[in-house]
Amino acid sequence: MPDVDRERAWLLTVDGAPQSYVDLDDPRHLEFEYVRRLGHVLDCAAEPGLALDLLHLGGGALTLPRYAAATRAGSRQAVVEFDAALVELVAEHLPLPEGSGVTVHAADARIWLGAAPPASADLLVADVFGGSRVPAQLTSVEYAREAARVLRPGGLYAANLADGAPFDFLRAQLANFGAVFGQVALVAEPAVLRGRRFGNALLLASDAELPVAALARRCAADAFPARVEFGAGLARFGRGARPVGDADAVASPEPPEGAFSVG
Repeated sequence: MPDVDRERAWLLTVDGAPQSYVDLDDPRHLEFEYVRRLGHVLDCAAEPGLALDLLHLGGGALTLPRYAAATRAGSRQAVVEFDAALVELVAEHLPLPEGSGVTVHAADARIWLGAAPPASADLLVADVFGGSRVPAQLTSVEYAREAARVLRPGGLYAANLADGAPFDFLRAQLANFGAVFGQVALVAEPAVLRGRRFGNALLLASDAELPVAALARRCAADAFPARVEFGAGLARFGRGARPVGDADAVASPEPPEGAFSVG
């Protein structure tokens, strides 16, 4: 069940795992490492301050939509969150500021994406977990094609995934999105990419050149440094993997016990 700490800074947990962290006084403050990296992706996606159309699959406590509203005023944002009870809890305890430009929908992410207008988003962020796993319906090449259909030319897809060595799941995701988009990249801690531990990795995809240089600088200078893997290095990482269709898609692997828990 969701639980929230009642302070100006709120930590939302679901079944003991950290789900979202929100600082009501400073929506630009991003606490979790992977969310900080998503913030860097958003910062590098377009000129600073430029309003964008964003689609978020998975909402949590709306940490990233709040950040986007604060850093890119005038942006239009749609958030799709499957857990209707969570949507109600966040609306009651962590209401969005007036005029935020954020609309939240309690709906299934894959169904919503399939019905979304083509070329309607500049940035699509997928952060969907059923428990501690990415649902299988969001791990297929058909899903990647739907994401590409909804993005405008030059638009950017960013997904929060989780895996560990031997990276069968992550490599399959690279194959899926590499088959659909011209450019792909991964962002993760070096220890995760080297297979030393299970952890989060951001998958980025676009039909245009990805802002890898600017993103790499931001991620390397972060309080929680990460590496951006692309090009030949990423091709070696994903070598041999093939796209996975809906019929064979599986959820992301179960994380080791305690991997994402809070004390």
